[in-house]
Amino acid sequence: MSLSVSPGAAAPWIVLKFGGTSVSRRDRWDTIGRLASERKSAGANVLVVVSAVSGVTNALQALIDHHADGADRLARAAALETLHREFAATLDLDPDAVIGALIGELHALARDARGDSAQLEWQADLLALGELFSSRLGSAYLQAQGIDLRWSDARDHLRAVSLPNASAWSARLSVNCDTRRDAAWHTRYAAQGDLLITQGFICRDAGGRTAILGRGGSDTSAAYFGALLGAQRVEIWTDVPGMFSANPRAVPQARLLSKLDYEEAQEIATTGAKVLHPRCISPCRDAGVPLWIRDTSNPDVAGTVIDAAAADAAPGVKAISSRRGIVLVSMDGIGMWQQVGFLADVFERFKRHGLSVDLIGSSEANVTVSLDPSDNLVSSNVLEALCADLAEVCRVKVIAPCAAVTLVGRGMRSLLHKLSDVLAEFGRERVHLISQSSNDLNLTFVVDETVADGMLPRLHELLIHAGAMPVTETAVFGPSWAALNGSTVERATPWWHGKRDALLAQADAGTPRYVYDLATVRARARSMRDLGALDRRFYAIKANPHPDILRTLEAEGIGFECVSAGELAHVSGLFPRLDPTRVLFTPSFAARAEYEDALRRDVWITLDSLPPLTHWPELFRGRQVWLRLDPGFGRGHHEKVRTGGSGAKFGLPLSGLDAFLARARALDVRVFGLHAHLGSGIVDPQHWREVFGRLAGIADSIGSIAALNLGGGIGVPAEPDAPVFDIEALARVLSEAKAACPQYALWMEPGRYLVAEAGVLLLRATQVIDKDGVARIGVDGGMNALLRPALYNAWHEIANLTRLHEPADRRFDIVGPICETGDVLARRRALPHTQEGDVLLAATAGAYGAVMASNYNLRGLPQEVAIDE
Repeated sequence: MSLSVSPGAAAPWIVLKFGGTSVSRRDRWDTIGRLASERKSAGANVLVVVSAVSGVTNALQALIDHHADGADRLARAAALETLHREFAATLDLDPDAVIGALIGELHALARDARGDSAQLEWQADLLALGELFSSRLGSAYLQAQGIDLRWSDARDHLRAVSLPNASAWSARLSVNCDTRRDAAWHTRYAAQGDLLITQGFICRDAGGRTAILGRGGSDTSAAYFGALLGAQRVEIWTDVPGMFSANPRAVPQARLLSKLDYEEAQEIATTGAKVLHPRCISPCRDAGVPLWIRDTSNPDVAGTVIDAAAADAAPGVKAISSRRGIVLVSMDGIGMWQQVGFLADVFERFKRHGLSVDLIGSSEANVTVSLDPSDNLVSSNVLEALCADLAEVCRVKVIAPCAAVTLVGRGMRSLLHKLSDVLAEFGRERVHLISQSSNDLNLTFVVDETVADGMLPRLHELLIHAGAMPVTETAVFGPSWAALNGSTVERATPWWHGKRDALLAQADAGTPRYVYDLATVRARARSMRDLGALDRRFYAIKANPHPDILRTLEAEGIGFECVSAGELAHVSGLFPRLDPTRVLFTPSFAARAEYEDALRRDVWITLDSLPPLTHWPELFRGRQVWLRLDPGFGRGHHEKVRTGGSGAKFGLPLSGLDAFLARARALDVRVFGLHAHLGSGIVDPQHWREVFGRLAGIADSIGSIAALNLGGGIGVPAEPDAPVFDIEALARVLSEAKAACPQYALWMEPGRYLVAEAGVLLLRATQVIDKDGVARIGVDGGMNALLRPALYNAWHEIANLTRLHEPADRRFDIVGPICETGDVLARRRALPHTQEGDVLLAATAGAYGAVMASNYNLRGLPQEVAIDE
């Protein structure tokens, strides 16, 4: 790392801030010393800002909270002394020499009479000790290692500012500091040395007394120093490598945000991300100082850079975050319409109780606001008093506990057309408030607290699928949390890489052309065969009925699931002697003639509604059938692939089960099995545990059930860093289900999982143009050849097969020849320089590709060929 410094110019400053986990171990202090020395060697002056050792601030706060018990205060002080003495020993330091004076101050404060009433000045003096302890220990340790890291008292250099309407508490324990540039201050500060360590979290007020910046104040201290020093940058070193597109511990596929502008970072921090305190961004933004977020345990990971330059990035959702503990206050005004001063009357009462309002929604008769507990002391007493005051001017209702789920990104209004699936997801929950920020940087939904965490993984996935979160923008989105932590299963190189020459030869025979690799089909069939708890496996042939694919699957012992008389005839024509029990007929709103055809063939028949039994009783009398149920929910990567829930046409609702069973008994119809297929693209193996649980519970009450069909929908990875489906986890789920209810046979019917990755679509580039800065590659097959992107916002990898090994140095939209605006196969894909005649490949196209193709615009259907070599 090198710095550019003009001859004769003062060396720039770099501020390094380290949080509690980063200063709690000897090896982490070694890292701090190395990082500081590297930046010093590169020509910078270095200021290290540290938090208290992990857990110490909480322990000091607990001492304050138990202030009324003098003996308890002394015991807690003794425990803190022991903690720091033991840590000093791990650093090979003499605690009495290094921190003896601070230990004495700690005990003096524990005995101080001001503690009996927890005076604010006493609290500030006590809370400041954590950072004073850690900085003294760190300075002494690194000096013993030969690094001349000089100690500086932050209180001598940071001054709190007085703010209007500040309470006595905030004026002492949650202050803001002056960051106006002062040459004399700068000169005085630099005179201390060029390699310094100081404390976060603490400063002095105008009277010279210790004041506290509030929780998270160490980040803010670093930002204040960075602004005052005009630093080259402020580096925030913590226990994660940066900001992510979601809470990575809840969403392992959350992507590292490599670059953000100040405003986006402010919104992400404010709306729930814990990695950076919201107050630390403003000082750096005002001074034009970039912020870096880095991981102390993984210092080589680039992390997140926050500066003004990132504002030029393309619009898109950068992150989805949530805050728990939100309280909504809903106020109905009597005659509020055009009433002058109503809002002033309402908000004066919030001010009176020291409550700041976050979100606001209003109508002609109601105003609803949210209170965030991170910014307010929202106790029941405060709320009770607030409601009593508000009752003077309106009817008031408190709604709690809630959670605020926020989409953050620049240009939010321009993305609304891409959020239909996200909005549909919220439509399934009780939404109390929707708020869109005036700065066009966020869109917030307030929901019941119990549902928020479970929504985040689904919403994150939907945002990527819809193109609203542009994860292909590698300048902004880095690797996933799972990839950084080595918890992803490394994908094998796709088969088509090794068969490039053969595929180019196929393209010479004509495009658009689907090519299917039967070896891949066979491998997927065997992975299903290895699920030992399954008694039967059926292939949903609607995914791809190519004869060679069906022959390959039949040879592997897979049966067939058909949804029409045409599919039944297709299977029968290929396998005239096939055991009919290897065929499952699962139609949707089929005509009577189709059921008659299936009954003649003696295959398994599935019903999913009552009318077939009531309208055609003689057709089913004395038969055994499967019953497809809708348990009330659906899953999948897109609204149009979810086949459960009230919005889907599939399945008998549970409310109709009693009537169906009564009619079946009257006709001597035996319900042999229960079936539930609830969607496609499902990546969580626990889904099938839930389906099994629902079906098994119902089966026990029916008495005639012999088998349970858990459906299909196994997800196939497509997007960058999408997880490989954990088939071993599914095996464990099925084994546990089988062990719990061995009386039921288990069936599944995957379609796309078996064939999607086996197929590619070969296309020929027809034109390459640039229109108003958007580069487009036209190809000879679009939505007529591959409908999924237009229908489902599906993501397919696009490769230039002709130039497969050339650098992908430009982004293109890939568009087809169909006269429809929606004829776009992919947007902003990184590809090599492409020319007319190049062969492009759309991957993961073996399912729902050719089978959904059309002659729209009177264009020919794509050709299909299978290879097995």
